[in-house]
Amino acid sequence: MPEFFNVLPPDEARALLLQQLTAVLPSETLPTHQANGRVTSKTIFAPHALPQFRRSTMDGYAVRAADTFGASESLPAFLQVVGEVPMGKAAEVALGVGQAAIVHTGGMIPGSANAVVQIEHTQTVSGNPLSVIGEQLFPFEIEVLRSVAVGQNVLQVGEDVGLQAEILPAGHILRPQDLGGLLALGITAVSVVRRPRVGILATGDEVVHPEKKAGPGQIRDINSYTVAGLVEQAGGVPVLGGIIRDDLAALETAAASLLAETDMLVMSAGSSVSVRDMTVAVIDGLGKPGVLLHGVATRPGKPTIVGAVQNKPVLGLPGNPVSAMVQFDMFGVPAIYHLQGVQQMPRRGLVWARLGQNIASESGREDYVPARLEDGDEGLLAVPVFGKSNLIYTLVNADGLIKVPLNKGGLLAGEWVEVRLF
Repeated sequence: MPEFFNVLPPDEARALLLQQLTAVLPSETLPTHQANGRVTSKTIFAPHALPQFRRSTMDGYAVRAADTFGASESLPAFLQVVGEVPMGKAAEVALGVGQAAIVHTGGMIPGSANAVVQIEHTQTVSGNPLSVIGEQLFPFEIEVLRSVAVGQNVLQVGEDVGLQAEILPAGHILRPQDLGGLLALGITAVSVVRRPRVGILATGDEVVHPEKKAGPGQIRDINSYTVAGLVEQAGGVPVLGGIIRDDLAALETAAASLLAETDMLVMSAGSSVSVRDMTVAVIDGLGKPGVLLHGVATRPGKPTIVGAVQNKPVLGLPGNPVSAMVQFDMFGVPAIYHLQGVQQMPRRGLVWARLGQNIASESGREDYVPARLEDGDEGLLAVPVFGKSNLIYTLVNADGLIKVPLNKGGLLAGEWVEVRLF
């Protein structure tokens, strides 16, 4: 059997792949409310300030702050309430010295006011406070029991966003709060990068469709669907190319056809170095530069093939399901984000936990060990779920992966370890 070549640490291997992917996919326009999880294709600027008018953050009274200075429960300030600002309407009440107006949370405050006294810090001398206009006789008098400073309980114009301020950069993954921020500015459509289409091929004479009964020596195809799930999570569109038998011509034809209609190609199985595994030859035959490296310094998934064809990433994943998932997460997911022009990879869910038992490893190789999280006396406990890389339920029964760094010869029980949550 030939030896692996160009075995690189994961970070170097990933950088080698991404530097081949210079093109960002074209953009399309979507209604803002449908753009959750999509990536902005250009910088977005605020068309107007937010808030557009001075707003009260409390139910209470709009006042001139100087009229309340020194007020306390033992020595209140007396103010005359001369009107009310209805919600959704302009503030047309003008305040003179010693005067106030009823305002509501989110409502506009009069131009002559510069602060709001919350209702809890007042007492009514006569009349009914916070009434509906038309049912309240003005003026009436209140006692202010606590002074307010200029600007207190008031949102100023542009305090949230200034006119023409950059609100979202290009290459930003839109989140629910981003959609709310855009809609607050009246931005009802947004330009986003087209979702990358990722072609997925399963290979092997022994692989059958999940709906079929697996006969002697056969296994159901699960890699196509676990990889497809990861593609969708990263914002891509999986395109299942089916199962291809161990035939070089058939695999070449299927790979070329699927790559032509997608932005990325993934083949599972056929990555080990043996005479029956043809993935390297197929990738090299698709175009330049072809295979970039065969072998990554990790476990599981050392025989992963990393390649590129005319700015499109092409991966050959091991057939073992654990290896396939870990390696696609390591190379495929960053490639999908890269094709969308994402400027900063999303932060993974990470937790720290005490290690439940020793983990053996070899220095010079990154290991990823599935782990189950449990509540312990000192916080979270990470219990390794050991199993061979062809056992999918080592992942089903796990909450995440413990990373054993390149320069560590293993981890000891009781150490604090970082768990990358699924």
